[in-house]
Amino acid sequence: MSELKKAIDQISKDRGIDRDLLIDTLEEAVRSAVARKYGETMDIEVAFNEELGEIEVFEFKVVVDDVHDPISEISLDDAIDHDPKAQLDDEMGFPLKVEDLGRIAAQSAKQVIIQRMRDAEQEIIFEEYRDRVSEIASGIIQRRDRTGWIINLGRTEALLPKDEQIPRERYKRGDRVQAYIIDVLKESRGPQVVVSRSHPDYMIELFKREVPEVADGTVKIMGVSRDPGLRAKVAVMSRDRDVDPVGACVGIRGSRIQNVVQELKGERIDIVVWSPDIAMYAQHALSPAVISRITVDEEEEALEVVCPDDQLSLAIGRKGQNVKLAAKLLGWKIDIFTESRYGELNAARKGMDQIAAVAEIGMENFFGAGFETIESIVKATDEDMLSIKGMTESKIGDIRVAINMLAPGIFDELAEEWEEETTEAMDTEMTEEVVEVEAEEVEEVAEEATETEESETPAEGEETK
Repeated sequence: MSELKKAIDQISKDRGIDRDLLIDTLEEAVRSAVARKYGETMDIEVAFNEELGEIEVFEFKVVVDDVHDPISEISLDDAIDHDPKAQLDDEMGFPLKVEDLGRIAAQSAKQVIIQRMRDAEQEIIFEEYRDRVSEIASGIIQRRDRTGWIINLGRTEALLPKDEQIPRERYKRGDRVQAYIIDVLKESRGPQVVVSRSHPDYMIELFKREVPEVADGTVKIMGVSRDPGLRAKVAVMSRDRDVDPVGACVGIRGSRIQNVVQELKGERIDIVVWSPDIAMYAQHALSPAVISRITVDEEEEALEVVCPDDQLSLAIGRKGQNVKLAAKLLGWKIDIFTESRYGELNAARKGMDQIAAVAEIGMENFFGAGFETIESIVKATDEDMLSIKGMTESKIGDIRVAINMLAPGIFDELAEEWEEETTEAMDTEMTEEVVEVEAEEVEEVAEEATETEESETPAEGEETK
């Protein structure tokens, strides 16, 4: 076997490059070198001879009577010297030794070969990692640049961007780290693998590694919401009645979930049971808080959650973390009220419902104009009321009558409040006036006393009797 053939086979094996692709690259490199030495007009053919294990180059010339271009033409007499059967207009091939190409042409061929091999290798790496998107890759922290950490994966490098890192997680060169492949980009320097440690799907892949029931599909992860590095919620369901989805993910004495927690540097994970009933699902998602009742608005995809007064802090969580993660997990808006506060709002809302029905105007129109209680309507002027969408003067009269019927004493109470406020204001004004009068009287008395003292004081040089 020739040295060239051995080299082709070895490179193909070591770098995983297709052998035919290597041969095509060699042929193209030699073709480029010939064109560089003899010009583009030369008609040549380059082929790899498998039996001899070497590159063969043939130049072709047309047989003519009078040669004008020696590169592409040959005289009939010269052609007959090579082949007695040669005739005019025949195309004859002549072998061209690769060694005759010269040092510059050979260097050019070498550069072409290296570049083509590099391109082929990068294409192979790109295809390999493109097929591995959504998988976990492991590598060693190599260096840091302005965009994030560069991880050496062996055959290529991966980028862990700043916004895909777990906050407050620190790395140093030489650390082994694993991350979730989210994208593979084609760059001039080679394939750029982008990885993440904060992506929700990274947690799913970790559970697949640790929990056989998740890996085989018996337990299905229905959703993940994360506050990376701090807390996460994972919704699960079981396809087998005999398999507890929460127990399967937690493991004996928490052995399975602890492995995931350790990989995520202590991130707290709540495993909740998924339910097709959004109210039940929300109740599970807001655990460990105890929920009293949930009102569902399917059109707005919003939930009103009521909990005991002493459960409010648990339901909301530190800095709103619990309710934020639950809302992200459900994909619904969540408003949380205590039972006492909900009772107050419900009583006020009930009265507003009746007022809105009398006026035949939607409650959202009242709320949109800033009227949320009956008291706010009673205190409003007719001009203020007309700012409500759909309101008319006749409807204002109907509302006034309705309020008097629903809460007959409310006008009297408000009148008493206004009277008390007015009386207090008048008392304050009168007090201020009295103080001003007294101050004026004191000032007058002081002036009179001063004048008296001046009149009784003897002039300079006068004796006092």
